[in-house]
Amino acid sequence: MLSALTQRRRFSDLSEQEVLALAISSEEDDARIYRSYAERLRSAYGATAKVFDGMAVEEDDHRRRLIDLHRARFGEVIPLLRREHVAGFYARRPVWLVENLSLDTIRAEAEAMEKQAEAFYLRAAQASADAGTRKLLGDLAAAEAGHKTRAEGLTAEHVDPDSADQENRAAKRQFILTWVQPGLAGLMDGSVSTLAPIFATAFATQDTWTTFLVGTAASVGAGISMGFTEAAHDDGVLSGRGSPWKRGVASGVMTTIGGMGHALPYLIPEFWTATSVAMIVVFVELWAIAWIQNKFMETPFLRAAMQVVLGGALVFAAGVLIGGG
Repeated sequence: MLSALTQRRRFSDLSEQEVLALAISSEEDDARIYRSYAERLRSAYGATAKVFDGMAVEEDDHRRRLIDLHRARFGEVIPLLRREHVAGFYARRPVWLVENLSLDTIRAEAEAMEKQAEAFYLRAAQASADAGTRKLLGDLAAAEAGHKTRAEGLTAEHVDPDSADQENRAAKRQFILTWVQPGLAGLMDGSVSTLAPIFATAFATQDTWTTFLVGTAASVGAGISMGFTEAAHDDGVLSGRGSPWKRGVASGVMTTIGGMGHALPYLIPEFWTATSVAMIVVFVELWAIAWIQNKFMETPFLRAAMQVVLGGALVFAAGVLIGGG
């Protein structure tokens, strides 16, 4: 009944010809997906692009064999049947339409494609009572399993240790440019720039709730501003820094987190207890920033600590002096 409501055929209702047509269209789709992956990776990950080129050729070969089988059994006219026409058939997530996919994401999706196809055909073969259909579905499952074996061979052929090392370095660099760098900039801005208004408000009013409201407003406002600024000023096409929306999210979220870290302690009603906890949080935040700079940006730890801790201390002191005055 559900398949009728969604206007999708049940797999169990398909004829052997329709199952074969479905397999042919699936092989065509997968070949196109692999070629799209290869084209997207070619400039930065040439060796892996060759792997996907080879996998697309394998899909073409399977499609030709399936068409030959269809021609021999059912004639020249292949029914138009695709995955979306069949209820319960495995679906391909449209991740290949998303710009700036990471290398790991593409590899994982390609592996999932083969596993999903193999698992589906095996389950379908087990559920079929017709010997011919069981054999056909079993052959398709074996073909999908063969794709995985062939992919491993293509990887060994095209991705030598040096190429793999270069591609891993490139992937790490892209991760840093897209996520770490804007996130770190946001964390620094949120942690440091909000120190003055939060602690100035704290020492001027000695009202923890007012201080919390000011800190929350400053943190959220700074996060929104940093996020939109990061997303708008560079589309990532020429700089190679990746999706502007990913960078904007990383920058905006980390800016807000950086500010809220020392605003949240002012939910504690007692002023000096809240202020003491906030100071401890600030200390942890600044040293965490120095550690991230050292870990991902390869900035010497002492230099990073001096820059961040000294800058944060000056801003903190300014807020306390202004609020206390």
